[in-house]
Amino acid sequence: MAWAPEARTAAVRGADGTTLEVLRALGSGPRGLVEEEAEERLVRHGENIFPGRRPDSWPRRFARSPRDPFTAVLLVLGLVSAAVAAWGTACVIAVLVLVSCVLRTTGEHRADRSAAALRDLLATTATVRRRATGAAPPLTRELPVDQFVPGDVVLLAPGDVVPADLRLLRTTALTVHEATLTGESAPVEKSVAADRPGDGGSPALPLGHPHLCFQGSSVVSGSGSGVVVATGADTVLSGALPRAGGRPRPPSPFDRSVNGIAWTLIRFTLLTAPLVLIASALLRGRGLETLPFAVAVAVGLTPEMLPVVVTAALARGAALLARGGEVIVRRLPALHDLGAIDVLCVDKTGTLTEDRPVLALSEGPDGRADPEVLRWAAVNALWTLHLSELPVPDALDEAILDAAEDAAGDAAEVSAPDAGRFEEFEGVDALPCGPGRRLSTAVVRPPGDPRFALAARHTLVVKGAPEDVLDRCARAAGAELGADGRERLARRAGELAAEGLRVLAVARATCPARSRPYTPADERDLDFVGFVALSDAPAPTAAEALAVLARHGVDVKVLTGDHPGTAARVCRELGLAPGEVVTGERIDALDDAELARLAARTTVFARCAPEHKARVVRALRAAGHTTGFLGDGVNDLAATVAADVGICPRDGVDVVREAADVVLASKDLTALDRAIVAGRRSTGNIAAYLRIALSSNVGNVIAMLVAGLLLPFLPMLPAQVLVQNLCFDAAQLALAFDRPGPGAHLRPVLLRPRALLRFVTGFGLLNAVADLATFGVLALALRSMGEAEGQSAFHAGWFTENLLTQALVMLLLRSGRHAAEGRVPGPIRLATTALAVVGLLLPLSPLGPPLSMTPLPPLYYGLLALVLVVYGLLLAAARGRQPSPSGV
Repeated sequence: MAWAPEARTAAVRGADGTTLEVLRALGSGPRGLVEEEAEERLVRHGENIFPGRRPDSWPRRFARSPRDPFTAVLLVLGLVSAAVAAWGTACVIAVLVLVSCVLRTTGEHRADRSAAALRDLLATTATVRRRATGAAPPLTRELPVDQFVPGDVVLLAPGDVVPADLRLLRTTALTVHEATLTGESAPVEKSVAADRPGDGGSPALPLGHPHLCFQGSSVVSGSGSGVVVATGADTVLSGALPRAGGRPRPPSPFDRSVNGIAWTLIRFTLLTAPLVLIASALLRGRGLETLPFAVAVAVGLTPEMLPVVVTAALARGAALLARGGEVIVRRLPALHDLGAIDVLCVDKTGTLTEDRPVLALSEGPDGRADPEVLRWAAVNALWTLHLSELPVPDALDEAILDAAEDAAGDAAEVSAPDAGRFEEFEGVDALPCGPGRRLSTAVVRPPGDPRFALAARHTLVVKGAPEDVLDRCARAAGAELGADGRERLARRAGELAAEGLRVLAVARATCPARSRPYTPADERDLDFVGFVALSDAPAPTAAEALAVLARHGVDVKVLTGDHPGTAARVCRELGLAPGEVVTGERIDALDDAELARLAARTTVFARCAPEHKARVVRALRAAGHTTGFLGDGVNDLAATVAADVGICPRDGVDVVREAADVVLASKDLTALDRAIVAGRRSTGNIAAYLRIALSSNVGNVIAMLVAGLLLPFLPMLPAQVLVQNLCFDAAQLALAFDRPGPGAHLRPVLLRPRALLRFVTGFGLLNAVADLATFGVLALALRSMGEAEGQSAFHAGWFTENLLTQALVMLLLRSGRHAAEGRVPGPIRLATTALAVVGLLLPLSPLGPPLSMTPLPPLYYGLLALVLVVYGLLLAAARGRQPSPSGV
């Protein structure tokens, strides 16, 4: 999924050039299209609907689900088992395959609902201006959204949802909510572009154009009209959808790991079963009667409980996270991928910051801190809010008032009653900001000033963009403000803005009181008071969460559409070194290989359009990093799907939440860190199962092959192999409920087939040595028995030894290098005890004879105890020499 380049191109086409040039290019005008022309364009461009494909049904998906190698090999083994009448093995495998297929089908079916959720963001009708004929007057009417075409003139009013991408032709105090696209909660002011060529702004960032409105956004206040520049698949919102023939989502780390392990097992299985048949035929003259034994050996090599153990371990971790309502894991394998994350990409707003401004400084004309500047700014903010009847309170004014109230409270505590008192001024009039006007003025009467006396005075308090305010100032600090002084102050405002601050200049003027209304013409001959600067408020837990993530080996990268200075400042405040900030324009100039190298060493990416975020995420993945992305707007959808783990807060846009693998109760990195720790612990349990199961299975298979070549009879009957495997499987399920050691979550954990193969090879050979030593013990203890009785005793002896060594392996290899140092959890202790009891008592029980097993002489148990002690010491010594891996 990617932000479609053609959508951005269409939007930028509408941004470039004058209004007249855009209308000429579209073959339209302010009076709208002729109906006949609109119908022709509808045929040529298609309906204004989202592109997409019909999702497959649940049964169709289920029929395709056994496509991963592991499920396929289990299915083949089950069919072969049924063919040789090994019905017990066939039934067990059938159940495991069914569980695996249901889990996979359900997850995919849920993920495909994201496109349908996006369609719900659109209106069904909108108001359009068209003409019946070229000479007829324009008429306005409601039209279904899917009938809009490029060139249509759309009328906007409060509450309307924008039906397509528009170039604005007229606005009246128009503000638009773009949270659907950007995730930003504050409304955005929209205005008509100045009619000069090339006024399109930054072509790389269509969302930054104030004279464009985008499909899916909604009108908060004001009114306007605009010409449609893009519909259907060409809109910016549609560009977030996956397209037929587009870039498919790559397999997740979990899929790659399981597939790698499965193919390793397939190679062993394809090699082992024929070896058993060939060796038996050549050396012992046996034919197809050894086929059930060969199938049993292949099944014994396969960790058939892997789907169940994986599901149980991941489901347990997901349930613990969901218990507090903080984290919902929508796709179970995503919990493993969370544990493997070593790079986390986040947006700035709402994640590292609270999506609200706070006062950073107030300084006078001399550059020194001055609380009087904040006081006058608060006077302006208070009466602008009270007298202007704004549809939405300005967030900057509210931040200034909060800071002034805090300053007044601090002043009261130190007995300075006159400091910071701004509420005593009486409001007279207000001139708010508006389209094309970047300053506001509050006219107030100072406290104690007579209302009707001839000497009554009014004070004009002006606050706004530094360049606009400075142009109206004549004095600063009691001295004349010449061109040099104005340039010096403008340069200081630029320095503050470069640091990522939102800078406002404050000025005032005093004039005789009057009854007639004030106008912008009165905003002149002002005294410059100073600057107030605001920054985004850091999230309370962000600094601590970033430090914890760093300790856990997760590198955080910030991908934002904000100004580079703003992003860098927030990072510095949170203790995250921003380094060199890379912008979207620089990303466009790099190929994928260059971007991968740059992304590895860059912390902050600013001025990012949606496709920039997705490219950075893909570049990090291509460089070998397991990458997570936390986003909540449609502009984050492409990056969310491109990441190994897509993460969305619960209040994010529906389509992003549906496409995400993990949903957070809020944009809180602390909760995400807990999810990462839970993922690493669950993966540690899965790795422990694989280490134990495969080491034991490989050792047993090697021993079976050697015994098959040395013995005149089968070393273990197929029924005995099945019972042994069932005992192993039941006991190993307890590994899903293990408690890994305290250091298991300190670094990313990934299931790595090569590391697992090295581990299994070493410990499998050690297990085979223990089995071969058991053969010697059995030969010594059973030399006085007859042939038939000796075979049954041999089967019983090896069966007992296998279960006891399995219990020992579970205790020593269960959760990493220092597993034996801690207390064994209840499920592990119960499972290993049950294995030992079954191994010792089953040959002595009434079930022994039906399984062709007889009681063993006491000498065997004494010699077996010696073998187990030596094996345990060797196992512990070998485990101690193993490096503590970051993944198995």
